[in-house]
Amino acid sequence: MAATLDVAPGLRGLPRGLPYHQPVDRKAFPDGLRTSGQHPPIESQIRPFDAFPTEITGPTVWEGRDIAARQGEWVHRWTDGELNELLQAVDAFTISGIPLININKHNFSIPNVTRTLQAVRHDILNGRGFVLFRGLPVEAWGRQKAAIAMMGISAHLGYLLSQNKLGQVLGHVTNLEADYKNSLDKVKIAATNAALALTLLPLSLHHTDEADIVGLLFCAPGESGGASGCASAHTVWNALVRERPDVAKLLASPVWYCDRKGEITAGQEPWIKVPVFYLEPGGQERVYVKWDPYFVKSLTRYSDKGLIPALSPQQLEAMDILEKTCARYGFEYTCEVGDVQFVSCCQTFHSRTAFVDALPPKPPRHLLRTWRGGIQVDSTPPTANPLVASGGTD
Repeated sequence: MAATLDVAPGLRGLPRGLPYHQPVDRKAFPDGLRTSGQHPPIESQIRPFDAFPTEITGPTVWEGRDIAARQGEWVHRWTDGELNELLQAVDAFTISGIPLININKHNFSIPNVTRTLQAVRHDILNGRGFVLFRGLPVEAWGRQKAAIAMMGISAHLGYLLSQNKLGQVLGHVTNLEADYKNSLDKVKIAATNAALALTLLPLSLHHTDEADIVGLLFCAPGESGGASGCASAHTVWNALVRERPDVAKLLASPVWYCDRKGEITAGQEPWIKVPVFYLEPGGQERVYVKWDPYFVKSLTRYSDKGLIPALSPQQLEAMDILEKTCARYGFEYTCEVGDVQFVSCCQTFHSRTAFVDALPPKPPRHLLRTWRGGIQVDSTPPTANPLVASGGTD
């Protein structure tokens, strides 16, 4: 039986794992809003496998080999008019002196681009699940202006929230040479040059972030490798139900312990116990997915002590089958400097192959990341620094 932590008095009657926040100066947060961060699902709202659809249909279902041939549907090249409007918005925001963390759709006005983003947002959340904007002139504008544009565009798709315990609303995906092989419990793979997930799991590449939409701006390429990939979680679900319903049932069961990697507030357990596939309660009852194999494999420090169960042979098999099914129905593509990619982390898996950085004086591979969703530890205020790479490790 897994050990439990005491629940703060103010949390009685709420799901275990919700943090207890002391009163905080809301002025430290844009608009006075602070996310509660990650918390376990409410058990009464977890639906059993028998309630899930046996087949999902519609625009969220696609196969990589087909969509790779229809690049015009998911790649949008910025027009000169759109780039001029974005640059004017960047300059106006810079002149205003407003802190970067306070950027929003009201103080970053891009009326013409907004019409495109509204259609794209629908495709991300209710359709294909991803889009790629091409041609942002990162090298001509410089990292600072490109970051403002990235955050401004992202703010039109949703509210920006912290990605880690440092409060970063603008994350850096680059090789910080973190020792993921020996410190997996402290390291996020985005801070390494490893494939997501390289040697720790056979073929494990596909995952979702702890957000609803993840945005990535490609600022500098690697010398080789680093290809991006996507797979429809709904196509994967259909295949699992059809071919291995036992695996689908296990993945839809709340038996998966996921590591918080130390990003916890008082009153929270150091892990979250969840299913991989969820059925949204009420409304459309859509099938959602939350999955990162690294955050499952890094919990041996607790399972070795008997605090939580170790992964069973059935779970290890399910992880392997899930990844192979993602690889079978997904696809990979190469991104260029200036590409801006947005992916739904609710019904789309994404991946990245291993890469090798260029030698100096060329810069290392570097992406800037935004989340709509988030991690909140204690009352850490939000930060955004386009020029200094940090986060992802202790």
